[in-house]
Amino acid sequence: MGEWVIEPATAEALPDILQIEEACFSAPWTRKMLEAELSGNPFAHFLLAKRVLPGDVSSATIIGYLCFWVVFEEVRLMNLAVIESMRHKGIARALVSRALELGAAQTASRALLEVRASNQAAHALYRSLGFRDVSTRPTYYSNPIEDALLMELDPIVSAPIRLAQESDHEGGYTRPL
Repeated sequence: MGEWVIEPATAEALPDILQIEEACFSAPWTRKMLEAELSGNPFAHFLLAKRVLPGDVSSATIIGYLCFWVVFEEVRLMNLAVIESMRHKGIARALVSRALELGAAQTASRALLEVRASNQAAHALYRSLGFRDVSTRPTYYSNPIEDALLMELDPIVSAPIRLAQESDHEGGYTRPL
């Protein structure tokens, strides 16, 4: 089956990121929006999850990504997606935890995100990482119109420790950034 790695995204990954974005979201970001986050936004960071077959590093395929911002003391999780066939393997957890580690290394002390009110799998993931519900943003999403749940993790220091303990048996690892 192979393993997966977490590493920083480059502009060359844009076509794969766009393909995953369009497959995972009913109102996907456009190519131009993703491009702006990848290369034009000084606060934005992109992490990729890549599947690597044993003994064949050239076989790496992008299976997920996370766009997040680090703005002063805050990490903003903007967009997280994992291809359907690779879900429930700890990949989203690893992406979020790595973003929190990177944010904390840049002096961020808390994290925020919005998630569709109906996305129970995402709610469970974020709550397992220590996020708590803060409020609801009515009609935040379109296609379909839906409320967003605002979630917060404050402080962020505990989430990376949980990742280290859990990822030891999940098959993934993180390349140094």
